[in-house]
Amino acid sequence: MRNLRFKISWGVFALFIFTNGVNAQSLNWSGYVRNYTGILLTEKNEYAIIQNTFNLNIEHSKDRTAFKINPYIYQYPNQDLEIGLREAFMDIYFDAVDLRIGKQQIIWGKADGVFITDIVSPKDLSEFLLRDFDEIRMGVTSLKANYYLGDNTFEFVWVPSFLSTKMPGESSIWFPQLEFPVQPTFDYSQNEVPAKLGNSEVFAKYSAITSNIDFEIMGGYMWDDDPTMHIAKTIDSLTSQLTELAVTPRYHRLGLAGGSFSTTLGGFVLRGEGAYYRGKYFNSEDPALADGTVKRDYLHYLIGADYTLRGVRLSSQFVQQAILNYDDYINNDEYENTVTLLLSKEFLRETLRFELFSYIGLNNSDALIRPKIIYNLVDGFELLLGANIFVGNAGRFGVYDKNDIGYTKIKYSF
Repeated sequence: MRNLRFKISWGVFALFIFTNGVNAQSLNWSGYVRNYTGILLTEKNEYAIIQNTFNLNIEHSKDRTAFKINPYIYQYPNQDLEIGLREAFMDIYFDAVDLRIGKQQIIWGKADGVFITDIVSPKDLSEFLLRDFDEIRMGVTSLKANYYLGDNTFEFVWVPSFLSTKMPGESSIWFPQLEFPVQPTFDYSQNEVPAKLGNSEVFAKYSAITSNIDFEIMGGYMWDDDPTMHIAKTIDSLTSQLTELAVTPRYHRLGLAGGSFSTTLGGFVLRGEGAYYRGKYFNSEDPALADGTVKRDYLHYLIGADYTLRGVRLSSQFVQQAILNYDDYINNDEYENTVTLLLSKEFLRETLRFELFSYIGLNNSDALIRPKIIYNLVDGFELLLGANIFVGNAGRFGVYDKNDIGYTKIKYSF
């Protein structure tokens, strides 16, 4: 395996040299080299991450066709190279229709840091929500067609093969710690969705730009990117004590409809986004359920506002997730409320930027606070100093209270 990865890495390097030297006049290439070092802010100051990244974009276009390839390499100490292809697609242009075929990132919606209608591309959560969002979104092999009619766009996406969320490995500090009353056994026999036509996903979106408002309306028939844990319990008939848990992760179909908008009001930019999920599965403690799951419809929505005051960009969003037809046996809260805050200011003729972004969980009084300073030393050379501070002892962010990180990123873009 190591030799194979070595050969692939040299193949990517050779491709880079070829594009730069042999065909430089017809190919456009760009990318970056980056060092990312993070240290846990604990007494031992262990490294949370040491990562070297090479990211390359290769693009070419003619009158009615184009293509893009985006290979990348992650290198970690004492590990095999992680080599991937974020995007690899072709474009075909007609008079009123564009087609894009291949592996691509598809971005929908108006939200900052929250995925509501932006659900076509699955997520890489191997580092929780700490990666840049162009690295969190994974490319998905699909056919995308856009039809343009004035200021209106009709978009259709067909995804022939399901790709799930990428979760952290069991040795990662981001691996979710699931609590069970007894040690469970896991059955992964149903943890895949077979690649066949009947299991494909379809999405559609209508968007319009007017003088007063920009908006989108979308829908989809998809798979839930995250598996549901189906739990079978064995109870001792004499003592009524739980003796065995069998956990079977399984993916389920979802219907989805939603939309988003943005408009200006005075000096404010107002944004909204929402989605209605039909048939989402949740875990439940209802003793009448054979597998510990219940099927409910589900809402996910936000309202946000942006404002600039004396060069300081201020942005806030209120996000709510609501389970319809709720009962008290369901493990999730009926309403989960989150607020996001963003503050950003540039200095020194836009070469230095301070940014503070925070998620605040209202249900459990937890938070993720992300301050950072970015300095553009010279053209293409960027220094970043930041931190990820987790607050609380429960909730989505509080469970990582021991994972506070200080980090640097040194990046050269070409």
